[in-house]
Formats: sequence, structure tokens, C-alpha cells
Amino acid sequence: MLLFCVIGVGLLFSNADAQTGFAAVTVTPGTGGAQTYSVSIQILLLMTVLSLLPAALIMMTSFTRVIIVLAILRQALGTAQTPSNQILIGLGLFLSLFIMAPVFEQAYDTGLKPYLDEQIDAEQAVENAAKPFRQFMLDQTRQADLLMFTRISGRSSLPSRDEVPFTLLLPSFVTSELKTAFQIGFLIFLPFLVIDLVVASVLMAMGMMMLSPMIISLPFKLMLFVLVDGWSLIMGTLASSFYM
Repeated sequence: MLLFCVIGVGLLFSNADAQTGFAAVTVTPGTGGAQTYSVSIQILLLMTVLSLLPAALIMMTSFTRVIIVLAILRQALGTAQTPSNQILIGLGLFLSLFIMAPVFEQAYDTGLKPYLDEQIDAEQAVENAAKPFRQFMLDQTRQADLLMFTRISGRSSLPSRDEVPFTLLLPSFVTSELKTAFQIGFLIFLPFLVIDLVVASVLMAMGMMMLSPMIISLPFKLMLFVLVDGWSLIMGTLASSFYM
């Protein structure tokens, strides 16, 4: 979908360059000297494409898994708003670009570039650009999720991998991504939970029940995370969790 949006923008502007100008508003003469103003259909399509970019970025790439794991990590550390939401989103975006780079390159080489070189038409360009994204999502989607949405949609059997429609593949992919993200988050949360339990037990044994265990456990969790080179482990695990 993200590549569809990029291709759509390219198509709009390439068509506009072929014309004498890009008319945002057209004026149609009417009876009695009246004039009717209408927004160009190209502008309407362009605004529609731009409005779909955030949803495509979140739902059709690795961003969903990455940002959920990072959010769970921050919660496990107990650092409140550190790193901030802006930092987490930026980190998730750039890590997603790194993970999705082969998919983007393949979609560009097989879809957008031949169209810009006038070797294929727009329909063929969209079809070629969709194949890498379809393959990426199929590789990350569980068979059980595909079967569930196939049953909900009323289909008698699951189509072949090349015939799975995007309306069926997209919700299956998002469901699998959520499940995988929470599984990774659970494994990340466990060692920090153990530290919280140990600190709470020690404070309880010492009779210091008025002191919050979070205050005492926070430096120990930060020390553990730094000593094991946590950020490198998290980034490497997330990047390697996407098999293509």
C-alpha cells in the first residue's frame, strides 16, 4: 500500500508534467455568463493518496511490531516517559526503513522505475510493485490467522498464496504482527519483573513497606540493561525477527 501511494503520487505528477499545467481548479462556463468551479480530480486523488500514507506505513510494514516492542521495553524499565514518544516513534521509523529496504528496492526496480522509463503502463507498475509487499506480509503471517479470516469472510477454502486478496491478507498480517510483538515483549519483560520481585521481597523483609520498590529497582534494571548492551540486543532481535 505504501508503494501504491508513492506510485500514485508519481503518476499524478508525471501526468501533470505531460500537460501544459496542473490545474487545481477548473472553471466551466455556464448559461447566462455563469461559471462553475470544481476541484481537479488529480488534486482530489493526490489528497486521498497522502491521507492513506500513515495507515499504510503502520499496517503494511514492520513498524507495528517494532513500536509495540519498544513501548513494552520502556514500560518494563519503568522509566515513565524516557525515551519520549517522539524518540520511540523516530527509532521505530528508521528501524522499519532498514528492515523494509529490500522490499522498497524490489518494488521500485520492478514497478516504479520501469513506469517512469515508460517501459510498462500504470496498471502493470502497480501490480509489479505490490508483489514484494505481498510476499513480505505472507512471510510474516501465520497460517492460523489466514485460516481464521478466511473462515470469517465466508470462503470455503484458503486461496493459494498468489491469490490471497489484500482484504484478507492485511488483517491477517496485522493480527500476526500483534501476536509476535507481544510474545517478544513478554520475553523482554521477564528479567525486569524478576528484579522488581526481588527488590519488593527484600523491602518487605526489612519492613520498609512505605518505600516504593520501583525507586530501588530502577537503577538495578538500568544497570542490567546497559551491561548486557540492551539496545543492540533489542534492535538486532527486532531486525532478525523478520524473515524474508
